[in-house]
Amino acid sequence: MKKKINFHFLIIVLILISLGALFLATLSAPESFKKFGNTNYYLFHQIYSIAIGFALAFFAFKIPLRILKKILPALFFISIIASLIVLFPAVGAKLLGAKRWINIGDISFQPSELLKITAILYLSLWLSIKLGESRVKGSFFNAKRSYNNLIKIFLPFIFFLALIVAILAMQKDLGTLSVIIISLLAVYFASGTPLWHTVIAILTVMGGALALIRIEPYRIQRLLIFLNPEKDPLGIGFHLRQSLLAVGSGGIFGKGLGTSSQKFGFLPEAMGDSIFAIIGEETGIVGCGVILILFTMFFIYGIKIAYHATDRFSYLAVIGISTWIVSQAFINIGSAIGIFPVTGIPLPFVSYGGSHIIAEMIGVGIMLNISKNS
Repeated sequence: MKKKINFHFLIIVLILISLGALFLATLSAPESFKKFGNTNYYLFHQIYSIAIGFALAFFAFKIPLRILKKILPALFFISIIASLIVLFPAVGAKLLGAKRWINIGDISFQPSELLKITAILYLSLWLSIKLGESRVKGSFFNAKRSYNNLIKIFLPFIFFLALIVAILAMQKDLGTLSVIIISLLAVYFASGTPLWHTVIAILTVMGGALALIRIEPYRIQRLLIFLNPEKDPLGIGFHLRQSLLAVGSGGIFGKGLGTSSQKFGFLPEAMGDSIFAIIGEETGIVGCGVILILFTMFFIYGIKIAYHATDRFSYLAVIGISTWIVSQAFINIGSAIGIFPVTGIPLPFVSYGGSHIIAEMIGVGIMLNISKNS
């Protein structure tokens, strides 16, 4: 079998990473100089994370899938434990009211990023075991009627979702939770289970989301402010208001690379969650359109890789990873332009942050691994 890399897919990822580093180079300079006396601190830190991501992506690309399947349960268990450890005061670091990071010296890591990919892969593996690995290349899977059983398939899946929801709800990380749930539902639906399974699962998730919103009053306030940001423009609505100002001021072609005014402390999390607003300010509708096209192409190539997968696990894994990265991208973009509430999740491959870009690169490595064997 002739094995080779899917270069078209890889080029899309490299362009996204390069654009992220390019914007970060100018965007992070004022804050970097203010805190560290060095205009390149955040840029070099991001390059370091990208280098680690490439190394782990290469490992994910080279590892035989049969070995990956064997170690997946252990990896998922480790990610669950790590996600619970952040809740302990001695280990977990709190930022912006949420406990999502583990600090070890000068190194911080967000376990929920590892949980995203391990949960997707573990569910893909579990469903492939329950439903069988065989597949006719280029066709959709059809689950056997004997497996359309509530006890064997649906109820364990709901329990799996409940476990993920419980862990991330305790971290107060509804943005990450929404991305994982969307990805897991996509994997479950693509596995060939009956449509009514997925419909009931979605309704169950929606009920759980409403319950989580009612438990914490600030979530209700955030939702109300999203519907009417001018109600509290200097409080909860400040972030969305500044984001809309940044995007709107860019016009068609933008102000020019490096000329953003919002990066000087006006827009919260400009390097991270709000970087798309800065892209809109500096490159306008044209630059925003390029980002949207790149993520759309990422999803199209992901579907093509899944379409040619030779076994059920590979098919479901690619569907899950593609859905994760693209849904996170569009939720991030939607929150920047007022379509969704501000969620606090990064723009894949582009936003500043080591944990998310390392996890995303591992996902890309696995997709390339699957594509070379298709």
